[in-house]
Amino acid sequence: MQDLYTALKDRFQLGKMDARRADLAFITVPAEQLRSLLIHLRDQEGFTHLVLLTAVDWIEDDRFQLTYLMSDRKGARDLGLRVLLPRGTDPMEGPSMLSIHDLWPTAATYQRELREMFGIRFPDSPRVDEDFILEGWIEMPPYRRDFDTLKYSNETFAPRPGRESHDPAQYMAQQMTRPEG
Repeated sequence: MQDLYTALKDRFQLGKMDARRADLAFITVPAEQLRSLLIHLRDQEGFTHLVLLTAVDWIEDDRFQLTYLMSDRKGARDLGLRVLLPRGTDPMEGPSMLSIHDLWPTAATYQRELREMFGIRFPDSPRVDEDFILEGWIEMPPYRRDFDTLKYSNETFAPRPGRESHDPAQYMAQQMTRPEG
């Protein structure tokens, strides 16, 4: 992977490479270079399969990380491309990233999920603005780390027995000292 990284580093303005194994590495890529790099990797380097497209919310750094995991099946190697996007100030209007559905049709499904769960927009991606998993959802995207799941649960669902929360250490200590009967 190091040879591939060295050959492409300057041409695509690549950030650092994080080699996890001989057959797996992750590279940080500027958003504006992603599409041309993906085309090059697919057409010239044998990375013909988009394994997944996912996101991480780095709320502390005020950014999202998109990870495009590519596979070169013949070469038995995988390459993750990391793109960092600003989170933005409005949680209902997330950042925007170019769609790659025309390069890999399966990307449209990943992009729909990321739009719905994180609020990351992929203009021109097919059906990206249609409900996908969360039919009728109007709240902040739930995979954003500033989404308050406890508040949402308390406001949406009626209390009922069995929904109590316990400190795990205290709860287990209580269970262990409970008399048998």
